Amino acid sequence: MKLDGVKKIARRSLRIALFIIILIAAGVGYWKYFYTYSEGYRAGLLQKFTKKGNVFKTYEGEIILSSVTSTTNVALASEKFFFSVVDDSLAQILDTLQGQFVIVHYKQKNGKVIWKGDTPYFVDNVKPKD
Repeated sequence: MKLDGVKKIARRSLRIALFIIILIAAGVGYWKYFYTYSEGYRAGLLQKFTKKGNVFKTYEGEIILSSVTSTTNVALASEKFFFSVVDDSLAQILDTLQGQFVIVHYKQKNGKVIWKGDTPYFVDNVKPKD
């Protein structure tokens, strides 16, 4: 009789531990891939926008963020902002804006998922810069 009681307690403890491990893994997965770490705006020259990938085709873009410009409006000191786009209609808009100054709204995730894009930055809105 004592052995049956020990087995019941061991099974119940194992189920509780397994449930806690699954709960923690789900929480970490949500935090890593779906939680928005930061969001904001970036403005610059949309230099490149492509659809690429071997297995998962994703939309990827590159904006030159100029911090210092010359009198001829040429960027002297610049930094590149790499981003991904999930929405097809937004990708079509961005494709027509290449070579123009744009302002994009982005959300930064803690990690990236290969079928969504190459970067943790996801652009969800764009407008041409006046």
